[in-house]
Amino acid sequence: MKIDSTKLSGQCECGTNHVMTTQAALIDSGLMSNFDSIMDEFTISGTRGTIYDENTYDASNLTRPKSQVDVILNPTGLHADEHATEEVLEKLSGHQVDYLVAIGSGTIHDTTRYCAHKLNIPFVACPTAASVDGFCSTVSAMTWQGVKTTMPGIAPRLVIADTSVINAAPLRLSLSGIGDIIGKFTALADWKITHLVNGEHFCKRINDLTMNAINTVFECCNRVPKGDEAATANLIYALLLSGLAMQLMGNSRPASGSEHHISHTIEMEPPSIRIHSSGLHGEKVGVGTILISEYYHRLAKIEDISSHVIPYRRFSEEELRGFWGNELYEGIAQENSVDEIEMVSPEMLVSAWPAIRGVVQDIPTADSLRSLYSSIGMKQTLESIDIPSSHAKNLISFSPSARRRATFNRISRMIEL
Repeated sequence: MKIDSTKLSGQCECGTNHVMTTQAALIDSGLMSNFDSIMDEFTISGTRGTIYDENTYDASNLTRPKSQVDVILNPTGLHADEHATEEVLEKLSGHQVDYLVAIGSGTIHDTTRYCAHKLNIPFVACPTAASVDGFCSTVSAMTWQGVKTTMPGIAPRLVIADTSVINAAPLRLSLSGIGDIIGKFTALADWKITHLVNGEHFCKRINDLTMNAINTVFECCNRVPKGDEAATANLIYALLLSGLAMQLMGNSRPASGSEHHISHTIEMEPPSIRIHSSGLHGEKVGVGTILISEYYHRLAKIEDISSHVIPYRRFSEEELRGFWGNELYEGIAQENSVDEIEMVSPEMLVSAWPAIRGVVQDIPTADSLRSLYSSIGMKQTLESIDIPSSHAKNLISFSPSARRRATFNRISRMIEL
């Protein structure tokens, strides 16, 4: 299976000339055994630096490509943060590498893409699990000085997804990938609703590409727990397709909305609610999608919103300090320094309300998501990711402040129930 990225780029009916860095994504069994010939085919040459963690480096089913420089990170407590990037850059110093190769999970890829950006060299992505959709991203999803944020990065020149390696990964990682894709339902809804209320740029091509990823996962997800390699190939295809949609957009808008903000909030562990989760990224996104779906459908039951709408109010310093604490406040305040919803008047929201309700109807209900999750063994409650259910209200209320992105959840601060 091959995704030819060049066929996705170019002038679009949305008015944008979409540009792609990634030439192609290759998905097949045994690709890592042919790594050098693939590099030759795509004219990628020079001194190679390869980034792993110890678990991936020692994996018995992985054929490691020859490399002039191997950087092997300790997986214990490993995060895509300033510490990991500093270690990689330090170990690469003194070597004139021409390109990097990321072999591992999302953390390895985000760390590598940041370092490739800093070194101004390309990189090749080799996912070893179908766990996240960020392999093709143009930016690095990182925790920087304790705050979840996006840092500069570059998209991979090429993606090599060896399904024999990916299918051998723990099932939990694949289920996490399914959760990450299902979160696109609410992410796309947030994008469409923001477009309705404030005219934010919307691209149907990118929307349809992301929906293709969602539909692909719905068709294959029941076979993933059975170890079906073809289903795993379809899952990684969907994750890469979502990543390419982000690359076309130039940011994560089509793939990350309110459900991801809940995940980010959990990951930053605000002191006011004293939480810690061992959940994987996609597990938290999957649970967040259920919470957001339930909340959005509850709002959409209101036929006439006019008597419930109030002028928008920004998060105050008191609110942000109270929830996030003094240590995280500065980073969160920066995220909220620009608030696009301030331009939305009550009249604009009332006018768009019928169309907003229509968008919400396309989101699967919380009950249908729970049924799907249960059928394939996915985590579906806050308790399943170590978070007391009593924190649900605070997570929904304050998670919009984790990112400056406009979402229906942030807009709902204009709605009094």
